[in-house]
Amino acid sequence: MSILPFTPPIVKRLLGWKKGEQNGQEEKWCEKAVKSLVKKLKRTGQLDELEKAITTQNTNTKCLTIPRSLDGRLQVSQRKGLPHVIYCRLWRWPDLQSHHELRAADHCEFAFHTKKDEVCVNPYHYQRVETPILPPVLVPRHTDIPAEFPPLDDYSPSVPENTSFPAGIEPQNNYIPETPPPGYLSEDGETNDLQLNHSMDTSSPSLSPNPVSPANSNLDLQPVTYCESAFWCSISYYELNQRVGETFHASQPSLTVDGFTDPSNSERFCLGLLSNVNRNSAVELTRRHIGCNLKIFNNQEFAALLAQSVNQGFEAVYQLTRMCTIRMSFVKGWGAEYRRQTVTSTPCWIELHLNGPLQWLDKVLTQMGSPSIHCSSVS
Repeated sequence: MSILPFTPPIVKRLLGWKKGEQNGQEEKWCEKAVKSLVKKLKRTGQLDELEKAITTQNTNTKCLTIPRSLDGRLQVSQRKGLPHVIYCRLWRWPDLQSHHELRAADHCEFAFHTKKDEVCVNPYHYQRVETPILPPVLVPRHTDIPAEFPPLDDYSPSVPENTSFPAGIEPQNNYIPETPPPGYLSEDGETNDLQLNHSMDTSSPSLSPNPVSPANSNLDLQPVTYCESAFWCSISYYELNQRVGETFHASQPSLTVDGFTDPSNSERFCLGLLSNVNRNSAVELTRRHIGCNLKIFNNQEFAALLAQSVNQGFEAVYQLTRMCTIRMSFVKGWGAEYRRQTVTSTPCWIELHLNGPLQWLDKVLTQMGSPSIHCSSVS
């Protein structure tokens, strides 16, 4: 029985080769994804090659290409994803998490990372990278966590009350420190652009595949693994206390934020395109002189800190969310050592959410259960 009103025979045959079991809604989405691909490849005469690649599972088949979208993603029925990941997950690895787990075959001319106008979605032109990026952290079940841990510094969430958002957009619930965290850099100076480097050195000897274990080995420990998000970083741009434009989702290993106007470059977040009717002269001037040059995050150091924090309890792990949300101002500094005390007093600034580490923290906190510090209406 067909899931959709009409399913062409070629779609039925291709669906017969998909991997994994899906529920009704997921099954319906898979059929739409295949129909979308069939429609695109039929226009370019690649349909026979698609069926050959799927049925023979042959890596020596030709590239199967579709046009690359502006942000590199493919939308199927209100859901977006990277096209090669979608079809590799459908026909080869149903547990595939992100494009970081894929490596293109050497002979693939239109592999996703080549950034050509056409993207190869032949699932047999990609290989799975099996080695984990970071070692899993061993976390005790919440029933085994000791009642008391070493005391921690007090903190409280502080999303500035005077921050405004475009209509229909709600602020995210991640904890964000109001003053710059350790390692923050903000300078009253002018440089050409802001270069954000997010790199993982998988050849480092410190990256052992062995799980990082808490000190108390008598607990019932469960490994919690790191899975890189398809978009390692999400960036929102603000002018004073007003958010401007949509969130930019970074999929490339490095990212440049500048004041120019390229709308289609996945390696650049161009602020020059963004308009704001409330923009004043100070903001206009600041937009001409964007940023500083720095490395913002180190996944290896974060993994080590996470393993240490598990030994100290739920609150210690939760405090690591400070490292995963970063606020950075352009040209004008802010904080205790500056005239502007809060980031919302600076003309132009960005807020970065490191998606992979935040998701890892979420999984660890879920495994750990409730915090040991009880909260009530009178606490």
